[in-house]
Amino acid sequence: MIKTPKSLRLQIGIFGRTNVGKSSFLNMAAGQDVAITSPVAGTTTDVVEKSMELPPIGPVVFLDTAGIDDRSELSSARLGKTSKIFDRADVAVLVVEPDTWSDYEDNVTAELRKRGIPVIIVVNKADIKAPRAGFAADKSDRVMLCSSVDLSGRDRYVTELKRHLIEACPEDFLNPPALIGDLLPAGGTAVLIVPIDLQAPKGRLILPQVQTIRDALDNDASAIVVKEREFVALLGKMKVLPDIVVCDSQVVLKTVADTPAQVKCTTFSILFSRYKGDLIEAAKGAAVIDSLKPGDRVLIAEACSHHAIEDDIGRVKIPRWLRQYVGGDIKIDVSSGRDYPEDLEEYRLVIHCGGCMITRREMLSRIEKAGQAGVAITNYGLAISVSQGVIKRVLSPFPAALDAYLKSSEDKKEKR
Repeated sequence: MIKTPKSLRLQIGIFGRTNVGKSSFLNMAAGQDVAITSPVAGTTTDVVEKSMELPPIGPVVFLDTAGIDDRSELSSARLGKTSKIFDRADVAVLVVEPDTWSDYEDNVTAELRKRGIPVIIVVNKADIKAPRAGFAADKSDRVMLCSSVDLSGRDRYVTELKRHLIEACPEDFLNPPALIGDLLPAGGTAVLIVPIDLQAPKGRLILPQVQTIRDALDNDASAIVVKEREFVALLGKMKVLPDIVVCDSQVVLKTVADTPAQVKCTTFSILFSRYKGDLIEAAKGAAVIDSLKPGDRVLIAEACSHHAIEDDIGRVKIPRWLRQYVGGDIKIDVSSGRDYPEDLEEYRLVIHCGGCMITRREMLSRIEKAGQAGVAITNYGLAISVSQGVIKRVLSPFPAALDAYLKSSEDKKEKR
């Protein structure tokens, strides 16, 4: 990602009047001193560019501009360069002060509207003065409060910024990683273990299984589909062991036991946690399960609406396995379809399905909303793997996610 050309990065233009704190906002967002800051108006004399990785969006470049009300001797040259950023920006951040809106801001928003560039309004210096209720709400659907000098609140501000960016940025910049192709060499083989049970649709495979097969084929690899009972017999017939085994989360314990140690092994749900969301955050969230206590609240979030059947995975099996693992009753709520709760603060953990029926943008937005509420989020496959004691095995194909899980788990142990 560090070598990603600027042309392939999400271009985020930062606009605002002189001395509203644009450069301080950039430094806060980047987590380092990128731009020179000073109480003297007009300190930024040229466009400052900062390329960075902003998970889960990916590679971005911030473009910090000179003040749009610059009246210095060089103002025309500075404003000329600022105006060119309108040609580059995919998303605009307009930094303003509380309860201060002038013709300058109107001109910027009018230009952005004309070009179809989404704008996020950052009301800076909120530590000095709280804006009136609803300030700037009529100018944009995306308004956030911030104090760029309050570094203790940086995580909260950056989380909210990312949430707005996910909603605003063009779909092209939310391209998912490979589903399985990068885990297979060209000419390699994946064995996909597909249970045929009450939840399997009659006469067809479910979408995640079909997409995994297609992704393997698109990457010049082979996919062998088998039921869990025939898996061991299949391995005995293979002259060369498969490169990876992927199973339904409900049979993960048996699959791990039957899969040779030298063969990578994971679940469809975990593949989709990476493909549709943020596997690193989901791995961190999975570590919370070890610290759950009886009486804690957990949200089971389903992306689709379906008729719950006997022994339903989200409504019956996961709650049962969690309660067995924790050793007591856990209060479980379930949301389905588009009914994702706005108020997540009451929960210790959100356990989300793979998200195969929603877009990557919506899944990332849900993850960011949980982060903004200070609530951990994981997914079905990871939660089940923790409860079955095989989480390290199924995360082994993803070293960064495994490291995140282990570190988060250790951090929580130290706090106990």
